[in-house]
Amino acid sequence: MFELFPAGLAHQEAENHPRLFVLIARYRDLDIDSAAQLHLVSAQITGQLSTNSDAVSGSAILSTCNRFEIYCEVGDAKNIEGAYLDALAAVSRCSGLTPVRLASLFVPLWGPSVAEHLFGVATGLQSIVAGEHEIAGQVRRALFNAQRAGTTSGLLIRLFEAASRVAKEVGARTALSDSSRSIAAVALDLVTAGPYFPVLADASVIVFGTGAYASRVLNILQSRGCSDVSVFSRSGRADTFVANRGNGVTAVTSNDLAAAVARSDLLIGCSGVGTRFVQSELACEARPARRPLTIVDLVPSRDFDPLVAEQPGVTFISLESVRRAAPKADAAALVQARGLVQQAVQRFEEQERSRVADVVIVALRQHVQGILDLEMERVMRQHGSAATAEQTNAALRRMVQQFLHVPTLRAKELAAAGRQDEFRKALDVLFGISSTGAKGEGRPGNDRPSLSHVR
Repeated sequence: MFELFPAGLAHQEAENHPRLFVLIARYRDLDIDSAAQLHLVSAQITGQLSTNSDAVSGSAILSTCNRFEIYCEVGDAKNIEGAYLDALAAVSRCSGLTPVRLASLFVPLWGPSVAEHLFGVATGLQSIVAGEHEIAGQVRRALFNAQRAGTTSGLLIRLFEAASRVAKEVGARTALSDSSRSIAAVALDLVTAGPYFPVLADASVIVFGTGAYASRVLNILQSRGCSDVSVFSRSGRADTFVANRGNGVTAVTSNDLAAAVARSDLLIGCSGVGTRFVQSELACEARPARRPLTIVDLVPSRDFDPLVAEQPGVTFISLESVRRAAPKADAAALVQARGLVQQAVQRFEEQERSRVADVVIVALRQHVQGILDLEMERVMRQHGSAATAEQTNAALRRMVQQFLHVPTLRAKELAAAGRQDEFRKALDVLFGISSTGAKGEGRPGNDRPSLSHVR
């Protein structure tokens, strides 16, 4: 059994806060193959939790180029550690990594820290490039994928939707996104900072992938004047992807890939399908002897075999290269953004606490209404619509007696146990009834009711 929390702390935290926890991969501790395997099986993990965990009532996974996080709602707040173990077991079954290894790779957060973390992620505060735009869309897709798979829950939906709202708020009210850029943009800045083609318009480019990330990369290339772009996809979707992309964007087939690479200056990997391009596929040896090649790999699972980078004349730019070159965000913008995140966390926590109160209020109203309905049915059976005021009043008195029956028993039990002060405090909190008969602080001019008024 793994020891997740100090003794008693897990139960205390779970009872006081929303039943949420998240497992966050220590990304820098992940080797390339482990990171790739986690991303490849991310869609399977939530299904495993739904099938095999009684402790987890909902889950969603945020899997991006720089993070892997598993968000869960706990069915029973007192079983948060059981949910943690179930999550590790699900990841182990899907990835092949041992639970012991996974326990060392994942950091757990629970309670309000979950909202604070996700809101910070969605606003780009924890990205390689602070304030990046892409992450907000990735958070929305994580929720969409969980909803489509049927693994999410009401609490997780509210959490992720709140994260999207605060991301929009930070983008609109701060200069954070203005002073920072995307991972892809920083990577392309590194490309143009080299000696080979300082202007992308002069480069011949192949983009590997046809997903949302590839689309953003293509948009950046076109915005920088690049007019010679090819797209390759192992899935065969390149023709559909390049349709309506404008002149200069073409699809490359498997048969034509080696020849296309031989005449290209820049390869950008953003497919993340888990199958890496090796030397034989890229046929780097077929390139003209003096023609350099730059390879940009923007996915954690690596689109290119590391050995490709060792070929003569090849410059390799990885996510770690982007991390080192990422621009510093404006300090004032960071402070403002963090303040907005904290305010959003507080709003989310208050709203969730109110939802708990709403459930209790509905139960109380239904209880009282049920008693009233029973008495009214009795009156109608006995007297019909001709019931007198006295008969109606008698029915209402019976209703009050039924309503007070259980609280009266509880009061006597608590008094016998020497805990009568608890009952007095409960009456004061719920109904504003004081046992001393002191004047209340409610409506102007009205005395606060006291226990002496209750017969």
